[in-house]
Amino acid sequence: MNVGFISLGCSKNLVDTEQVIGLFKNNGLNIVNNPEKADIIVINTCGFIESAKEEAINTILEMAEYKNKRCKYLIAMGCLVQRYKKELEKELPEVDLFLTIDEYDNMWEKVRNLIKEEKSKKTSLNFEDRIITTGSKMAYLKIAEGCSNRCTYCAIPNIRGPFVSRKIEDILKEAKSLSEKGYEEIILIAQDTTKYGIDLYGEEKLAYLLEEICKIEKIKWIRFLYAYPESITPELINVVKTNKKICNYFDIPIQHISDSVLKRMNRKSNSKSIKELIYNIRKEIPDVIIRTSLIVGFPGETKEDFEKLYNFVEQTKFDRLGVFAYSKEDKTPAAKLKEQIHPMTKKSRLNKIMSLQQKIVKQNLEEKIGKEYEVLIENTSLDGKYYIARSYMDVPDMDGVIYVRKEKQNLINKFVMCKITGVKDNYDLEAKIIS
Repeated sequence: MNVGFISLGCSKNLVDTEQVIGLFKNNGLNIVNNPEKADIIVINTCGFIESAKEEAINTILEMAEYKNKRCKYLIAMGCLVQRYKKELEKELPEVDLFLTIDEYDNMWEKVRNLIKEEKSKKTSLNFEDRIITTGSKMAYLKIAEGCSNRCTYCAIPNIRGPFVSRKIEDILKEAKSLSEKGYEEIILIAQDTTKYGIDLYGEEKLAYLLEEICKIEKIKWIRFLYAYPESITPELINVVKTNKKICNYFDIPIQHISDSVLKRMNRKSNSKSIKELIYNIRKEIPDVIIRTSLIVGFPGETKEDFEKLYNFVEQTKFDRLGVFAYSKEDKTPAAKLKEQIHPMTKKSRLNKIMSLQQKIVKQNLEEKIGKEYEVLIENTSLDGKYYIARSYMDVPDMDGVIYVRKEKQNLINKFVMCKITGVKDNYDLEAKIIS
């Protein structure tokens, strides 16, 4: 039988999908990319915020159309199913099997019963057998599951449970295995990477873990995403500063800068500590790229709160920035707050921040013209005139890319040096190869 997969949401969800692909493949099924050729379609859903829920439902309905053709079985799994399994079973009879995250350990037994497969070679998900879907040079490495921070707006602890770290030896084993398969860029992910190890070892061990991964010879670039500001220590900054393999890149979701909003969000940092942290990182690592994410329209956010945030973004000039309008989520403390903001106000505030950030990004990118960077070439543009590449400044699927003027030889999956020649489409760069 042929099986096709769709993975929605974050990179952490993608790692789950890659494990499931490995499970199906190890049990003798063929993996296909075209839903028209699939006997089974599996959708790994996201249920984090309202827009993600809508995307998941629409995708399920879209894939259900293929049951009128070749597809015999439609399976939905992931965060949306974890949150709303009973409701989904009533509303979406087109789906043959709903799998919650709690059911992953005996997933294959349920799938086997559905598709009437008699034999089983592998029955459980594991990191060793996952099929990497992010190209031949870059792979995500999940170092923990769940979250214990309990931000008042966030449903992740309800969906994924408390923060649980993987053992250092297991992570290093997987990192080494990935390197031996040719993956030279490793991206560490978790809901909060900076809390890594606190549950297992009684202290945060991300800095130590990074240093150990740096010892793996074939790995060239190392990144870590979603680092909470209160846990970015001088030690962690120094580890990034002194290890050439670790990209000078910090992804720090601060969410807001107004202390009153941060307090209602149950965030552990405050305006002063956030500003000091950004100052210290830039002082220690002058060429650092800092990315953040913000929430506008949180319950009780006043005009003054928003102005503080707007002015902070204007002054700080983040290299990368994502903005979300607050989404009222079931069973979260923030959903019960009385001072809910009107949707139009939230949209207006989001647009104002993004309009400002667009100008900042263009200015930041223009400052890169004439500078030289090592880049990883990953693809070719649709018109065939450029290679599509990334430098240490660019996280895949989150940030921009560098359009490198194409040469005759095939350089895909190669690291080359290039010189920035211009800005393209506001968020990307153009470059030429110099060596």
